[in-house]
Amino acid sequence: MPPTAPSGDLFPSHPSLPASLLSTLPRTPLVLSALAYTHAHSSPTAFNHIMRSWLFAATIAPKIPSLRGLDGEVLALATVMHDLGWDPTGACVSADKRFEVDGAEAAVAFLRDNAPPGWDGGDGGNGVVSGAYKGSKSQRVWDAIALHTIGSVVFHKEPPVAATAYGIWADFQGPDRTVPAGILTWDEYNAIVKAYPRLGLMGELKEVMCGLCKTKPATTYDNTVGEWGEMFVEGYSRDGHRTAEMLLSCDLDERVV
Repeated sequence: MPPTAPSGDLFPSHPSLPASLLSTLPRTPLVLSALAYTHAHSSPTAFNHIMRSWLFAATIAPKIPSLRGLDGEVLALATVMHDLGWDPTGACVSADKRFEVDGAEAAVAFLRDNAPPGWDGGDGGNGVVSGAYKGSKSQRVWDAIALHTIGSVVFHKEPPVAATAYGIWADFQGPDRTVPAGILTWDEYNAIVKAYPRLGLMGELKEVMCGLCKTKPATTYDNTVGEWGEMFVEGYSRDGHRTAEMLLSCDLDERVV
């Protein structure tokens, strides 16, 4: 785990980053606190990944008409905290939830404890209720994190939710594979990677995904994490755990009422 750094030191400022991008990033106390919190609960590789994801999202969103004018602070919070479910300290990791839900729950708990009064509406406090009703801002953060790996769903969600996924997916696809074509240039990509090097992200991704298949396999059977288990984890199997198998075992049609 990286050492905790003063929150202000973590805000993007590398000289490779264009001023036009930096000027759009919300330097609010809540974003600075989220950066410090995420830094304390991420490996160096994961932290650089989330920072690239934020910057890619902030670069891409203005180019997509449906995403223009979104809440930049909500986007920052969602991208910055989207992989708390990978937390190497274990503080944000449950024994029974998929990693995306762990991250979403940890992010909303952070907002409950740190967002300023009135941040998410409501008659009292900051309007954030962890584990129950969530105001519109915290609901967007929760949705963006919980759904970020489900491309067939997340890109049809609200602007900050979809934009979060655009940024995250760009870090795994690069400019040539990011959809729509041309939405991220190699110059933009290279400037961001120069500021936050990849540090072997794909190797760490494999390690984390396989680790989830070993430590809490029940959270992996119905999603793409299970593919890593089938490919790389000895003894891992989704046999008997697939959704289709569960549905095909239903005998309610034969039940006489």
